[in-house]
Amino acid sequence: MVTSKKSTNRRGGWLMIELLAAISLLVAALLPLAYSLASEKKLARSQYQRAVAMEIVDGEFETLLAGEWRAFPTGTRNFQVRAAAATNLPPGQFVLTIGENRLRLEWKPAVKDQGGTVIREAKLP
Repeated sequence: MVTSKKSTNRRGGWLMIELLAAISLLVAALLPLAYSLASEKKLARSQYQRAVAMEIVDGEFETLLAGEWRAFPTGTRNFQVRAAAATNLPPGQFVLTIGENRLRLEWKPAVKDQGGTVIREAKLP
């Protein structure tokens, strides 16, 4: 069988078109999947940081309610926590507010989407 150079070039051209179509379909299917995985990772990290902040705030708030709040004057101030798990939190601050008959402890992350604010508040005896 004799083939001409022209028909070989045509077959090569169609093969290239099929290859480009297959790659574009693959990319169109994988890009949303990659975006989904990246957003799930971000959400999981945010939820982990929120859980850590909640555990720290709950523990410190219990000790404050047990009577440690009396060591602080009325007003709002940054609060130093003793939990080693605080190193797993993003930049932010713990804020203690003591009012006339209210006690409030909150975690405020410095950056949005880092777990969000965690607040515990109670009436003082």
